[in-house]
Order: sequence, then C-alpha cells, then structure tokens
Amino acid sequence: MTWTTIEHDALDAASAAARLKRLRTIAWAVDGLFRLPGTKFRFGLNSVIGLTPAAGDVMLAGISLYIVNEARKIGLPKEKIARMLANIGVEAAAGAVPLLGNLFDMGFKANLRNIAIIEEHLGAAPTARRWS
Repeated sequence: MTWTTIEHDALDAASAAARLKRLRTIAWAVDGLFRLPGTKFRFGLNSVIGLTPAAGDVMLAGISLYIVNEARKIGLPKEKIARMLANIGVEAAAGAVPLLGNLFDMGFKANLRNIAIIEEHLGAAPTARRWS
C-alpha cells in the first residue's frame, strides 16, 4: 500500500478549527447523541444503524473513514492516521459479532477516540472525551 500525499500548504488555524468543529459534530452524532435515561452513559446512531446487518456496518465504516480522510487533509502524520485506522478496525471487527458487537461499539466509540487524536495534534481543547 502506498500513501498518497496531497500537496498543500498547512491549513490556516481558522480552516482547521472549522473542519474540527464539523468532525466533532459527526463523531458526536455517531457515538454520543443519546443518553441512557438516569445515567451519564451516552450512545449514538452507531448503535441504531449497526443493528442493520452488513449495510449498517458498511455505512458506519464510511463515516469513520471520512473522519480519517479529513484528518489526513488537516495534516495529521501517518502514525496518528494509523492509530485512527486501528480504532476503526477494532470497532469493525467487534461490531461484526451480532448484538455483542453493538454493545462493544456503545462503549468503544472509535469516532470520538479519533476526534481526540485530532484535537491532540492540533492542540485543541479535548471535547470528545466529555461525550463518552
């Protein structure tokens, strides 16, 4: 596998911040949109869409890969992109197990983990963790 690098100047701070805001919203919707009543436990559309065999998993993987691609455009190094892909791989592998995989996805929250990696790289305030 070869890495393709997009030739571009580093994103200005405003552009990177706008991208990060959009990615946070997507990750929050997928991993933390709903709260289990009476608890602080959050889960997202991942848990609902993931109940659809195969098609749901493919759609969720596409959303997760979109976040990784945006992180690449922001300029994250290959090592951090690899960590993000590993998070998606773990969630996808566990998610392949019917029902138990959905329970795992509710706790693992790969997209919010990946947002935390982007925030760390940009030196942004870590907001993704508060949603889990």
